[in-house]
Amino acid sequence: MEGSSVQDRSRIENAQLARLRVLLQELLAGNRFYAPKLNEVGLSSEIPSLDAFRSFMPFTQKAELVEDQRRHPPYGSNLTYGLDRYSRFSRTSATTGKAMHWLDTPESWQWMLDNWDRVFAAATVSSRDRVFFAFSFGPFLGFWTAFDSAARRGCLCIPGGGMSSLARLEAILENGVTVLCCTPTYALRLGEVAAEKGLDLKRGSVRTILVAGEPGGSIGATVAAIERLWPQARVVDHHGMTETGPVSYGCPRELHRLHVMEPAFLAEVIDPGDHRPVASGEIGELVLTTLGRTGSPLLRYRTGDLVRPSRPQPCACGSWELGLEGGILGRSDDMVVVRGVNLYPGALEAVIRRCRQVAEYRVEVDRRGTLCELKVQAEASCDSVDGPKLERRLETELRSAFSLRIPVSIVARGTLPRPEFKSSRWVRV
Repeated sequence: MEGSSVQDRSRIENAQLARLRVLLQELLAGNRFYAPKLNEVGLSSEIPSLDAFRSFMPFTQKAELVEDQRRHPPYGSNLTYGLDRYSRFSRTSATTGKAMHWLDTPESWQWMLDNWDRVFAAATVSSRDRVFFAFSFGPFLGFWTAFDSAARRGCLCIPGGGMSSLARLEAILENGVTVLCCTPTYALRLGEVAAEKGLDLKRGSVRTILVAGEPGGSIGATVAAIERLWPQARVVDHHGMTETGPVSYGCPRELHRLHVMEPAFLAEVIDPGDHRPVASGEIGELVLTTLGRTGSPLLRYRTGDLVRPSRPQPCACGSWELGLEGGILGRSDDMVVVRGVNLYPGALEAVIRRCRQVAEYRVEVDRRGTLCELKVQAEASCDSVDGPKLERRLETELRSAFSLRIPVSIVARGTLPRPEFKSSRWVRV
């Protein structure tokens, strides 16, 4: 098995190198953003190895791309071809800064559809499925590529843009939807609305909830909370970005593990501070090179996503592709240090979601004093919950998990927002 593992890793890396050479050839010929960088460090399409690429090619930072679009409005210079080759427009959701525009050629769009095809295959989505897309269909990439890929797969695709949560639930039940695509937060919200309106999700047909946009899909307690509200469904995680397209798929065998689609991406996991590769099992920042999005590529892009790489060995599902244990753990700019303890949003959510009496929560990060302080607001799942008792329980759970006293207050139901796309539970004051 060990020899086979080495052989398969070698096959993956040889294919990556071949795709990288083709990509570099195209960029050197026409990409005004990357051609000067490649020439400066002496990289050509004859690059000898992936190690050479990682050694000489500098990282791409989001701030560079934002500045490039400011200097070359509206789309920047990271375009490999003339504008007449591009047919798709997207815009980042601006969760961590200024929104960026992103253009794609038909070929680059097709590459993303192929990646989504792997996501659907891992989730056992077939042409017999009816897929409901519960998102706004705005300019962010979101599930646009998923919609096109599912239609190509032969699924009945039902858009849920511009609908209330109740209208979406009624459409899901009326159309016999079998697959729901949304964020983890919105899956919880739909289940909450169904309970409030007396809709029995047990009589529905949803068997798979494919989530993305935030870490919850690989957090055990959050997955369990979703599956309690949707008793016939299993949650499958996935992640991607507007800048990269779909990146990973949920492992069919190992719960709470994502696999990076390495035929499409050259992936690295680095220490955010010293930029060295982290060891298996350690937390680091995911760095990606898009091997097939030639029209608007990224070379060694620092995504800001924090991950824990699995050991370099074949997975129980048979894949030799990079595994991310616990999925996306959070973002490097989201981590806070409270009295010497590193806290990640995903770790806090895992503790809070273990309490079934919590419907929603929000974390207030106060940096105004000498030390950073946290406070948690939580909504009870129903009016009959004893608020003071729930506060004490959550404070005890948090103290046990992090050795910190984090004050908790219970707020009235309906106080905290339930966005349909990415949640913004961490508020800085």
